[in-house]
Amino acid sequence: MDYVIKNTSNENLSLKRFLLKHQISQRTLSRIRRREILLMMNGQLVDLKAKAVSNAEVKLIFPPENNSKLVADFAPIEVLYEDSNWLIVNKPAGLASVPGPTNQTTTLVNRIKGYMIKQNMIDRIPHIITRLDRFTSGLVLVAKHHLAQSMIETQVEEHAMDKRYLAIVNGLVEPISGLIDLPIKRVVGQPQRIIAANGQSAQTEYWVRQANQAASLVEAKLYTGRNHQIRLHFSALGYPLLGDQLYGGNTTLITRQALHAWRLRFLDPFSKQQLEVTAPLPLDLQQLLSSLKLSFAQL
Repeated sequence: MDYVIKNTSNENLSLKRFLLKHQISQRTLSRIRRREILLMMNGQLVDLKAKAVSNAEVKLIFPPENNSKLVADFAPIEVLYEDSNWLIVNKPAGLASVPGPTNQTTTLVNRIKGYMIKQNMIDRIPHIITRLDRFTSGLVLVAKHHLAQSMIETQVEEHAMDKRYLAIVNGLVEPISGLIDLPIKRVVGQPQRIIAANGQSAQTEYWVRQANQAASLVEAKLYTGRNHQIRLHFSALGYPLLGDQLYGGNTTLITRQALHAWRLRFLDPFSKQQLEVTAPLPLDLQQLLSSLKLSFAQL
């Protein structure tokens, strides 16, 4: 693919600084230095030390992306949003996001590669931007090519995306809104994370949307992206997610953690517009709410 940036400024910048200013990552600059990505200005091949002259047309030429070792799975995916740069899909609970030691062939990434092949896309490496635990459902943002991944990196690193989750937790959560600020630490050799003073900083804001004495439907916003963050934070407050056996949740009514990536809002670095997408609540969580006499309809 080709990506063109018009220099509308009179600043006397090197192409390196010019590209950084336009959200091209250091990783992409390294690939330009290695000539894996070609850099041209006004039709001429140049390097990063050249000056970005006024009104110049700066072009990046990316080679097609593919990985023969990544197996394509042609099982269907639910697409919530798609354009030339982004794919946002609704991941079902039980499907792993990325290949791992025990599954190299039937994950969400494998399915998306199959989708890319069926759509005759030139680039066929899905770049997962917002990964979910296997048993968490909901929306996953995927960059269709290296450039999109590169340009969204700053928002990921600065936790600038507005990610909202819906969780169904045990008990009547009080207070009805707040900020959970508890550091999270990994335990070597164990799947669980723990709250520990020497852990990584972690913040979760929440709002109780509906509740009774038995359970609460909670909307949560992440300010950090630690593994198991929502699950551990609510468990630490005494309100474990229903179905979350790892953190003490009741598995009587549901056997997977009652957690759904519901809404994502971020600044599209290509269009410079806010992009917002929501994922419908899956049937198992709808049924769980109904059994608890709670409702999602008011959100």
